This record gives sequence, structure tokens and C-alpha cells, in this order.
Amino acid sequence: MATLLHLDSSLWSGSASSSRSVTADFRKAWEEQHPDGIVIYRDLDADPVPHLGALATSAGYAAPADRTPEQAAAFAERIKLIEELENADAVLIGAPMYNFAVPSTLKAWLDQVILVGRNAAVENSPTKGIPAYVVASRGGSYAPGTPREGYEYVQNYLQAILGDMLGLEVDFIVPELTLAHSTPAMAELIPLAEASKAKAHEDAVTKGKSAARNAAA
Repeated sequence: MATLLHLDSSLWSGSASSSRSVTADFRKAWEEQHPDGIVIYRDLDADPVPHLGALATSAGYAAPADRTPEQAAAFAERIKLIEELENADAVLIGAPMYNFAVPSTLKAWLDQVILVGRNAAVENSPTKGIPAYVVASRGGSYAPGTPREGYEYVQNYLQAILGDMLGLEVDFIVPELTLAHSTPAMAELIPLAEASKAKAHEDAVTKGKSAARNAAA
């Protein structure tokens, strides 16, 4: 049965969040194609995963028989997150830009699921080839050729982590200039912001349907 792993990390809820509204459109399109499919949903803001600690880290490199009870307990929580990722047919991530980077809650999840030797930095990773759709919303624009191009640490980072380390096939949806309506100095950019928003929602529906078709193939 097709499985979608859906993560949101915006601190805003509902329509107040640009990334959540776009991931919702993607998920709806995916579910329409897979009414009996499984969606594993994690709201990393409302229910954050713990930061990776020494016990869960060391347990990842120890043989099961050699783990202390404390290591085993910590690793049990970590392996659940790892298996959710490895068993997904597609991954959907809402990743708004906060202070030029991803939310700390998303970083915590990434630290938990990356395990070198199992799914990272290995040739036959169980996550290799899984499509990952990332809604990378941001208040301004960090596109090539813009003044802040050098501050783009969301797409570059997630491509390195999800694509290069874990082997996922990463596809970005980027609603930008989301602060244009609320920032007077950006008022002239409102038409561009509206166009970017419309395209993001359109892309979400198109790619949600595509991901569903690929999972069914």
C-alpha cells in the first residue's frame, strides 16, 4: 500500500503558514489518487522529536547485544523515525526559512533519521531513490541573481542532506516573497509574491498527483 511521509515544521498553523497551505494541497492531491493509501504525518512544531543525544548516537554504532538498556531505549525511538522514512514511497516536507536556515525542529528530525552506515554515505541506502518534495517557503527571494543569493541555506542544505547523503530524489517547491503583504518596504513586490504563491500551489497539486502515480506504478 502506498505510503506518504508528511512533515510540517512551520511555527504558524493553517492558512497563516505559507508552507503548510502548500503541503496541504500536495497531500490532498496525493490522497485523491490513493484514497486507501497511508499518510504518516508529523507536525514537528506541535510535537517535536527530541534532539539527538549521546545515547541514541552511540547506540547507532553498537551491536544490539552490546547496547545498554539506556542505549536500547533511546535507539528504539530513533529507529521508529528512521523506518518511517525508509518505508515511505514519497516524502513531503514543509521547510520554511527562519533566519536563513531550516527550523530547528526539522534539523532535529534530520539528525535522528540520518544514520551513517545504514542509510547515509552508503551505496545501497534503503532511502535511495525515494522522491522527496520540499516546500521551501521564504519571506524574501534568494534565487540566483538576487542580492541575497549567498544567504540561501535551505535548499542548498537540504539538497546536500536529503539528496547527497540519503540518496533521495529531491524536488523543491518555492513560494517566495511571503512577507510582501505585511512589510511596507516590499509593497511593490506583492504582484510577484502572488504569482509565486499561485505557482507553488499549482506545482503542489501537479507534483502530488505525479508522486501518487509513481507510487502506484
